[in-house]
Amino acid sequence: MADTRVSQAGLRQRSAPVEPGSPAILFDRVGVSYGRGRKQTHALIDFNLRVAAGETVALLGPSGSGKSTALNALAGFVRPTSGRVRLAGRDVTELPPARRGIGVVLQSYALFPHMTVADNVAFGLRAQKTPRNEITSRVAEALDMVGMSGYLKRLPRELSGGQQQRVAIARALAIRPAVLLLDEPLAALDAALRQSMLAELQLLKEALPDTAMLYVTHDQAEALALADRIVVMNDARLMDVDTAENLWKRPPTSFTAAFLGGANLLPCTVGRVISGSALVTVGSRTVNADAPAPALGHDDWGPGSAALLCVRPHALQIVSTREKDAFTATVNAAVWRGAVTRLVLSVQSLPDVLVDVDVPGHTPFEVGSVVGLRLPEPAGVLVSTGNAP
Repeated sequence: MADTRVSQAGLRQRSAPVEPGSPAILFDRVGVSYGRGRKQTHALIDFNLRVAAGETVALLGPSGSGKSTALNALAGFVRPTSGRVRLAGRDVTELPPARRGIGVVLQSYALFPHMTVADNVAFGLRAQKTPRNEITSRVAEALDMVGMSGYLKRLPRELSGGQQQRVAIARALAIRPAVLLLDEPLAALDAALRQSMLAELQLLKEALPDTAMLYVTHDQAEALALADRIVVMNDARLMDVDTAENLWKRPPTSFTAAFLGGANLLPCTVGRVISGSALVTVGSRTVNADAPAPALGHDDWGPGSAALLCVRPHALQIVSTREKDAFTATVNAAVWRGAVTRLVLSVQSLPDVLVDVDVPGHTPFEVGSVVGLRLPEPAGVLVSTGNAP
């Protein structure tokens, strides 16, 4: 197999300069709808996003959330029904894909089966009418970046899935785009190869410090590993956008808290709030919690207000039922996941709430057994009960 390290040698970006003060990518209230009247479907609603040159932004959300539609609107594969799309300050909303100068890597790779690796990588250059003598050197440069220099004459069917993915990336990079779009590029790979290629993409990001990347994925690990910022989407709308660390530690909405990392959301009542810290009542216990500024569109935390306490499964502890600060809980399910055992508990003082707990190792728990459950300190972070679109 070829050396899989992304090479920085020979990389010299010659993309069009960005207009001063303009983001590399700008979605300005973009909407995409299909059909009419009662049969109209909204695939993207009032989508606003800025991506700076050199920034990698991941669009993360469940199937049908609108993330691929946003990417397709930027690439020119879908025409927005409202709003504008701009690249480096230039309005490209009405331009065909070939005139946008964007590199695109699709989940299927979309390699031409009858073309060699070299011809696949050269395709975009020929479409741009690049001089023939320059095509050869730029194809070699792009393939060298992804460790596929020795495969020039191979056909796609003679390559593994990971090698095909590298060729697809090389084809996107050969035109030296200022913007690179990746639509679930690792989804078709097995777990081991996906991890290897994730490391390759991290190196690729470092090798392209001036290229704006928009990365569509439903895989949270990919988003956390690659993105400078994450856009969380649901029901065709942008729910939240921030750095991965901020979204993980202090999710602005209940949807993001549950979707990103599968946090528990425990109903609670807010008591006293002082300097970002709150006393809250959860079931039969009063505990300390972090109280960040509420999400846009929600009221501030006030005494007696209802909220949700966001607690990650790994932060909870199983203890003896005799400990005074422990909740009494019943084991509904226990599933070994390798590094941890995932418990699903019903808590005595929290009716209608199931709590996920990750216990290190392969620890046997009998379904129906009673255990003690301890919250961390602080117990978690407050999240508004509603979702701000």
